[in-house]
Amino acid sequence: MKFETVIGLEVHVHLKTKTKAFCGCSTEFGSEPNAQTCPVCLGLPGSLPVLNAKALEYAVKVALALDCEAQGFIKFDRKNYFYPDLPKNYQISQYDMPVGLNGCVSIDIDNTEKKIRVKRVHLEEDAGKLIHKQDGSASLVDYNRCGIALLEIVSEPDINSPAEAFEYLKNLKLIVQYLGVSDCDMEKGSLRCDANISLRPKGKKQLGTKIELKNMNSFKGVRDALEYEARRQEEVLSKGGSITQETRLWDEDKQLTFSMRSKEEAHDYRYFPDPDLVPFTLEREFIAEIKKGLPELPKNKLLRYIKEFGLSQKEADVIIQDKDMCVLFEDCAAIYAQPRRIYNWLTGVILSYMNDRKKNITQLDLNSQALVKLIQYVEEDKLSNLAAKDVLFCALDGKKDIDSVIKEKGVTQVSDAKDLEKIVEAALKDNPKSVDDFLAGKENAIMFLVGQVMKLSKGRANPKVVKEVILRRLNKTQTYGT
Repeated sequence: MKFETVIGLEVHVHLKTKTKAFCGCSTEFGSEPNAQTCPVCLGLPGSLPVLNAKALEYAVKVALALDCEAQGFIKFDRKNYFYPDLPKNYQISQYDMPVGLNGCVSIDIDNTEKKIRVKRVHLEEDAGKLIHKQDGSASLVDYNRCGIALLEIVSEPDINSPAEAFEYLKNLKLIVQYLGVSDCDMEKGSLRCDANISLRPKGKKQLGTKIELKNMNSFKGVRDALEYEARRQEEVLSKGGSITQETRLWDEDKQLTFSMRSKEEAHDYRYFPDPDLVPFTLEREFIAEIKKGLPELPKNKLLRYIKEFGLSQKEADVIIQDKDMCVLFEDCAAIYAQPRRIYNWLTGVILSYMNDRKKNITQLDLNSQALVKLIQYVEEDKLSNLAAKDVLFCALDGKKDIDSVIKEKGVTQVSDAKDLEKIVEAALKDNPKSVDDFLAGKENAIMFLVGQVMKLSKGRANPKVVKEVILRRLNKTQTYGT
């Protein structure tokens, strides 16, 4: 029997607010454990929550960017469960009246667009963090994270492969980053993902028994966990077995999932309206103002780059993955009408530098004027590509001016044929065999001779001009003799 994989994803995003969702505690990452807590986020008797207005604004912004229907009337509920990282023994969340409903995220699979429906977007508070001692002697709790504004984005079960799940997550993360409402740093826990996966016989509409997967710390981890779980379930079903609904954890080291607990249903949480928080009415003007202020989103930027700058879809897709790189790209294009050369430098030399130094584009001391100047020096044959790369790296490492580095290193390219003739003459004299090979019809010998001239000039000679000078010299030798 052949099976179809059915996947739904629950993505949790930390909203980049300075204070928590319902109190004034700081959300700064990396503080001492339990240093950023108060009676409200610790759930002490008599404390009352107050909704963070910025968190609500950000939540509506995400909902609108995902084409959701932003709801005009919302309320908060208490999701009741008992766990050491939840001091109140309930989580302030939203159940039946969330911020947004019925949206979608478009993905590209084999050059075909597929829309993944977004069921709901709701605002809630995060729980604390458990830290387990390696020797197993104790588990510690850090409540700094408890109460941070968390946005949960729940997809419909429209995803049919781990590859589709990966693309959905990539596109969703990019949209959130473009909005500027979260840094989406998975290492800091700013973006987390749980997955529901089930298998059903192909052609059937009824969903199979679902498994919830947790503890996936990267998009690759999500993809790997889903691939393993799909294989595991297929093996069980193929042998006539049945799947038991449960939550399973992903073990990155062993590359397998293992059982954590039986899966609770929504009614197990005993949701009820939070009596300490009144329902909120979101006026149409409020929603319209937020929608008006939405930035250009990735999909629209991609289409514009194809039309305005002549990039291919693949090229445009590469550069739009970094919003800040797009800013530098457009700043350069505004003063230098060669967008493809700018693109090649950004996605080649500069991306290589960023990867080597583990930096992002905003951490580089690089502006559009400096980059355009360097590109123009190459186009005007004042610098070779290799020298320009070296100059750029030295300028960025030392936070120096481009021209200062060029002067300091003495790497200005020599393109005057008269200045190169003496060096060419010396190279030909030192390599008579290669000269004879070329004269005998072995055309590849010319490249060896060009290389020798480059070596003698310490890389400063313009290889194109060098080749022309050598050919002119050898043709003269062949015609008239030496």
